[in-house]
Formats: sequence, structure tokens, C-alpha cells
Amino acid sequence: MSAATPPAQSADGRRVSARVGAISESATLAVDAKAKALKAAGRPVIGFGAGEPDFPTPEYIVDAAVEACRNPKFHRYTPAGGLPELKAAIVEKTRRDSGYEVEASQVLVTNGGKQAIYQAFAAILDPGDEVIVPTPYWTTYPESIRLAGGVPVDVVADETTGYRVSVEQLEAARTEKSKVLLFVSPSNPTGAVYSREQVEEIGRWAAEHGLWVMTDEIYEHLVYGDAEFCSLPVVVPELRDRCVVVNGVAKTYAMTGWRVGWVIGPKDVIKAATNLQSHATSNVANVSQAAAIAAVSGDLDAVARMREAFDRRRRTIVRMLNEIDGVECPEPEGAFYVYPSVKGLLGRELRGKRPQSSVELAGLILEEAEVAVVPGEAFGTPGYLRLSYALGDEDLVEGVSRMQKLLGEARA
Repeated sequence: MSAATPPAQSADGRRVSARVGAISESATLAVDAKAKALKAAGRPVIGFGAGEPDFPTPEYIVDAAVEACRNPKFHRYTPAGGLPELKAAIVEKTRRDSGYEVEASQVLVTNGGKQAIYQAFAAILDPGDEVIVPTPYWTTYPESIRLAGGVPVDVVADETTGYRVSVEQLEAARTEKSKVLLFVSPSNPTGAVYSREQVEEIGRWAAEHGLWVMTDEIYEHLVYGDAEFCSLPVVVPELRDRCVVVNGVAKTYAMTGWRVGWVIGPKDVIKAATNLQSHATSNVANVSQAAAIAAVSGDLDAVARMREAFDRRRRTIVRMLNEIDGVECPEPEGAFYVYPSVKGLLGRELRGKRPQSSVELAGLILEEAEVAVVPGEAFGTPGYLRLSYALGDEDLVEGVSRMQKLLGEARA
């Protein structure tokens, strides 16, 4: 090797860049993968880890994909920003479902919601910019912020407020470096839904201080009881020029594996994010885009049937978890997750062990009850567990029954 050849690793011995090396594995996917591996090994594990509907993708959507497979038009590259017909369908779907009027030039189609989130942050953040993040947060948000050069600033809410942050908390977290507010309603992992009045109050606060807002609307159709989904740029229209909306087909249409999401925002931001995507992944798979056209253009009958099942499971899991001594589980108003506090169980003796954290407790539940749950550390708040109730009714009851039996043995 010549003297001019650069070293194969950094001066401090790192072989992986500091930027990528700092990224943590997705905790939810890790739990899901471990549960599936144990099942493959013959253990009867029930997984509450992944936020994935157990329903098949509706047949009319699958039919559209099959037809697209046979169409040579879709066998070639298409525009990096998305099929024009899909972007037009997203414009119409957005107007229909939330009342938000946008143009096709304000839409970027992405490989799922995660790519949408990262590319949107990459387009608006400069190194050192702060993003105010209501916490508990979905595990991917802070990693995307850091990867884009930003700094996540946690604002923690707990079960006493229904996991909803207040304007006073947000203002206390605001600094001269604050650039973006992340706003998610309905929320993953808590299922919290903000009222229209709360959405308006938070939106006007953000507008008053010149903040950008990224709002994730992926669970817009999954609200229950008297809860109401409200799109922030509709409620506070003065934010339109500094608001980025993320959405996708994964949760609403049981299409997690199809990988189609989108970003809606100001034209200059969308153009910048599209340029990034043109070098990162180019266009989303055309067959998936064709399926997404059918999904967003169709009626919401299949969605209503899924929501009815989720609502039934929601009430069941909340009731059963609250029957466990040491567990406090608020009733979520949206999405398909519960986020119970298990702080009352920590430090208690259980099968010869005394778990001191929700990570340790989740490990014990997996090993002793063969039930996979995600610890609150993954979402920024130790002392909690996240359980998805997007699984069959029988598995849900069996899984929580196992938890009841195990955790009922806990002793001081």
C-alpha cells in the first residue's frame, strides 16, 4: 500500500462513521424480529410489538397491483417524485379526508412514512437546529432528526394528561435554536388524540414564534369514541407555508409491506426533498404506487370495518391490563396502541428476579410468558410498555391473559 493511500478507518479506530454509528436499531422492529425468530424455533410467542394490522390488504387494491404488473408502462423508471396520477389522487384524498387543499407540486411520494420523515427533516434542518419532540415519541423520529443534523428536544407528557403536552411545556422548551415542532395526533405510541381546541392552541403558538411544524397524519382514520382527527394546517391555515404533512397507506389500508408514503409541504421544500430522493432511491416501486392509487381513490368501507375491530380490541386490552396490580393503562383515543405505566411493578420480585426497568420487565415477560412487548425506553419514557392491539382477538386475549398470570405473581 502506498503512503498516499488513506487509512481504512478513522484515526480513533472507528470503521463506521460517527453519524451512522450513532443510530440505534428500531426497537419495535427488533422486538418483532425476536418474536418471529422464537416462533420459528417452535415457541408459541404472541407479539404485541409491531404496529401492523393483521388484516390482509383489501382485494381491490391487490387487483390493481396485479394489473400493474402486466402493464409494460410500469416496468421502467418513472418520475422520482411519484407517478403523476398518484400525486393527483393524493391531492384529492387529502381534500376529501382532511379538507386540506394542496397542489400536485406540493406532494412527494416516498418509500413509506420513514423515508418521508427523514427526507422532510433533511430538507428543512441545518446542523444544530432544534426540533421540539412531544414525548413519548415514535422511536424513529429522534433518529431521523439526528441523521438530518438536527437536535431533538424532548417535552415529556405522562398518563396524568393523557400523554398530551401543553403550550406551556412547549414554550419552556423553546430556545433561539428551535426551528421545528413535531406534532403527532393520533399518536404512536400512546394513542393520544388532541382536541380541535388543543390543536389550534398549539398551532397558533408555533405560528406566533415562526416555527416550522412537521405533522404525522398516518393514523388519521383510526380514532374512536368522541375523538376527532384535525389536520393542523387546516385548523391553523397561517401555518401552511411552514408546515410539512407526512402520511401513507400503511396503517389505514393494511399495506405496511407495500412501502408507500408521502410528504406534503411548500413547493420549495418538496422540490428539495425530491432532489434528495432522486439520488437516494429514485422512484417508489411502480406496482406499489399503482396499488396506492387504488387505495386512496377508493371508498373507506374496508377502513371502517378494520376500525370497528380495532375499537373492540382497544376496549378489551385496556380492561384486561388495568386488572393487573401495578399497571395503569389509560384508554387511547386513536391509532392501535396502548401505553400502560408499569412503574408499580418495577423492583418487585417476580420468578426470582426483581426487574428495575421496563427493559428488564419486557425481557422477563418474553422469557416467562412468551409475550413480546416494547419497553418505554424505546419511546423516551422508561417505566412503560407499548402494546399494539392490531392482532387477532384470540391472540390478544391469550397474550394479555399470560401477562396477567405472570405479573399477578409479583411480590414486594
